[in-house]
Amino acid sequence: MSGVSDIRLVVSDVDGTLVDSSKQVTDGVRAAVARLRDAGIGFSIISARPRSGMMPIADALEIDSPMGAFNGGTVFTRDGTVSHADRVERAVLEGVFAAAEGAAVDTWVFADDLWYASTDVGGHVDSEKRASNQDPVVTQNFTDLFDRVDKVTFVSDDPDLLIDLRKRMHGFDDRATIAQSQTYYLDVTPVSGNKGAGLTALSKAMDVPLEQIAVLGDQANDLPMFARAAVSYAMGQGPEAVRAEASHVVASNDDDGVAEAIDAILAGR
Repeated sequence: MSGVSDIRLVVSDVDGTLVDSSKQVTDGVRAAVARLRDAGIGFSIISARPRSGMMPIADALEIDSPMGAFNGGTVFTRDGTVSHADRVERAVLEGVFAAAEGAAVDTWVFADDLWYASTDVGGHVDSEKRASNQDPVVTQNFTDLFDRVDKVTFVSDDPDLLIDLRKRMHGFDDRATIAQSQTYYLDVTPVSGNKGAGLTALSKAMDVPLEQIAVLGDQANDLPMFARAAVSYAMGQGPEAVRAEASHVVASNDDDGVAEAIDAILAGR
């Protein structure tokens, strides 16, 4: 692997990494991204969010390079161009919904650039409104969407319930990416909707080899890109298992960990 001195592109996760607990990009992080660009290093983002939730970040940081939504299942640019978009297979959707039947979870489905939800109340709804930059369309029938689903999220504050639900979906591991983007979210995305494949897609789109890319993240769904990049930085508040897999651990997202990582990269040059 190449070292920090060879980095030409930094790719960051969004929630829990680039933004603070209020879902805001702090002035410190904004200034650090500017320093990165001044040094001639590119910057992009990859997230479990839909495109609608990534656009305000892209606008705030003036990101004109390709970005990855739905963990990389969709690759797009700020001008609205979508260069790649995979969907979750119908058979997978039928299977995971059957596995979740009767479970005490809220269900969110992202399709047609909209957020469909089984309820518009709950502890995580307001947070998702900010993250996705839209209000949910409440429905109890998702089957009409099954031919065009970008992501399904099962929501629960019972981590053991989601861990058990994940085990029940094990049979679809070769046909979908099923992972927790937060301890309270279990996401189902296309096979390409994992941050390892997403990082590879951004690498090709931007003509920067993986050996010259640094990545920033905080959760288990960031581990596939940690494994492919030249160097990885985990936010300090992330789970121990995630921090253990990173090349470096920096401050938390509420303490400008991204700025610390960027400055370390710049110092290495």
